Amino acid sequence: MKGEAVYAYLQHVPIGPEVYAKVKDRLADEPLTGLVVHLALRKPDDTLTYVDVWESREACDRAFHERIHPAVFGVFQEIGFQPDGEPVREELEVVDVLEGDATLA
Repeated sequence: MKGEAVYAYLQHVPIGPEVYAKVKDRLADEPLTGLVVHLALRKPDDTLTYVDVWESREACDRAFHERIHPAVFGVFQEIGFQPDGEPVREELEVVDVLEGDATLA
């Protein structure tokens, strides 16, 4: 990843796996352009933390504007949830991305 303009962050979000699944369903199966990897991790309080790595901040911002926010806001409207703004992104520096041969279902 050295020398590449990657963008990575950690973000704590006030939703659980059920709401996340609804958002993911709205995104369908089309890959998000510029996304390298996205992890959604459940915390003990049943909320999620995301770890994302993108090719660039621009690719991330474009995906949020064009696909992610419309899906999220649609689900929030459907379930009557009004968060207190956008969760803070804690920017991270990517040192390396090591890929294995396993896949998750």
